[in-house]
Amino acid sequence: MGEEIGRTRFTPADVTRFNERLAQETQCLEGWFRDGVFSESGYSWGVEVESWLLDHDYFPNPANEVFLNKLRHPLVVHELSRFNVELNTPPLDFSLDTFQRADRQLRELWEHCNRVAHGLDANMLLIGTLPAIRQSDLTLANISVVKRYQALNSEVLRARQGMPFELDIQGRDHLHLVHEDVMLEAGTTSFQIHLKTPARLAHRYYNASLMAVGPVLAVCGNSPFLFGHDLWAETRIPLFEQSIGLGGRLPDSERVGFGRGYIDSVMELFRENREEYPALLPLGFDEPPEALRHLRLHNGTIWRWNRPLIGFEEDGQPHLRLEFRCLPAGPSLTDMVANAALFLGLVHGWVMQDVDTSGLLPFADARANFYAAARDGMDAPLRWAGKDGMPVRRLWLNELLPMARSGLREFGIGSVDIHRYLDVIAGRIESGMTGAVWQRQALKRCGGDIPRFMAAYAECQRSAAPVHQWPLPSGG
Repeated sequence: MGEEIGRTRFTPADVTRFNERLAQETQCLEGWFRDGVFSESGYSWGVEVESWLLDHDYFPNPANEVFLNKLRHPLVVHELSRFNVELNTPPLDFSLDTFQRADRQLRELWEHCNRVAHGLDANMLLIGTLPAIRQSDLTLANISVVKRYQALNSEVLRARQGMPFELDIQGRDHLHLVHEDVMLEAGTTSFQIHLKTPARLAHRYYNASLMAVGPVLAVCGNSPFLFGHDLWAETRIPLFEQSIGLGGRLPDSERVGFGRGYIDSVMELFRENREEYPALLPLGFDEPPEALRHLRLHNGTIWRWNRPLIGFEEDGQPHLRLEFRCLPAGPSLTDMVANAALFLGLVHGWVMQDVDTSGLLPFADARANFYAAARDGMDAPLRWAGKDGMPVRRLWLNELLPMARSGLREFGIGSVDIHRYLDVIAGRIESGMTGAVWQRQALKRCGGDIPRFMAAYAECQRSAAPVHQWPLPSGG
């Protein structure tokens, strides 16, 4: 989905040709798994972070085309809306100081982006859902000029037979509205982690990530507000799921979701893609089947919260990556790097200790944990090892943080990096101060004054301190 396309309208013949090529490439992929073609060498990781472009009143500023033309940086690209951009890191190996290096790279890129934005009389902010956004901001007038987004909107609406989207989120408040296009998706900005693994272990990392994502999300929420409503700790989750569905009752209508079960091979997910999800962008490419152009494009239009990806080494050998999409942007760069260390350490620790995923946490419990954590954050009653109502704080301090530390040591991460970033998580857990909790307390301190609250959030973000160290605004 990251590649620009040349068309925005498609015919039935396009769909037929695409499905034929998708079937051919899926068969090719089956052979690669069977014959051990994938790279088994080492690990690497990287991140994507989506940012808001704002005006001085903290409302969306639809200036990404001007901004990107001025910036001209290969690691900063378009997003769905004109007021969002995406920042990326190059792949990183797991060295002693890998998280400090990622922190420096992100910080240098972030500071460069901010200098350019300020020169255009704009500001940048990292936050999951923007408290100041209005439904009127999320219209096609603000869709990026990139054709793939325009095509996505057209094809989703065609599949829905023009039926509008219904957003219905029951949180602390209840939000119910109708929207005419896919631009509701632009109300969510995320921090996404990529992990390249040896192919023979990829399914185990996928299963471990399903088990990890609920407890991790419980301590990382940063998206409580949308359109003046206080909803979930991580409102991005229901917002994204409801903003891109095809409107039917069959599984193929759910293009965003947690998944349907643990797997024995990543090939199961690509087989499911072909058999159960209709093509959204049926483009035709002339490359040979081994390029997997149609298969990779199709996979990019199915937004599992944990998603497999296929890439290629410099010598052309294919490799497998996993993309973890559940975490929000913000509150600070330090928080986001700590979140990455936490997630990667936890899943690696479980894989290295050969934990029986389904024995420790049945899939239904993993799924229930994910949505409970997104809704209630640190207050979520989690299921763990056959027990209901496990407190998030106790689970992390007694079991999961030690496992994450072990996993980072297994990756070869130095003790300085482990303590620097997992101590951020420990401080957040012990204080109970996630981004979502800080936002709720800060807005209350500001008497519901969103511009004042947003100014306080932006100032704290500029300090680079992790959120559990942020001061709350003075009352009144």
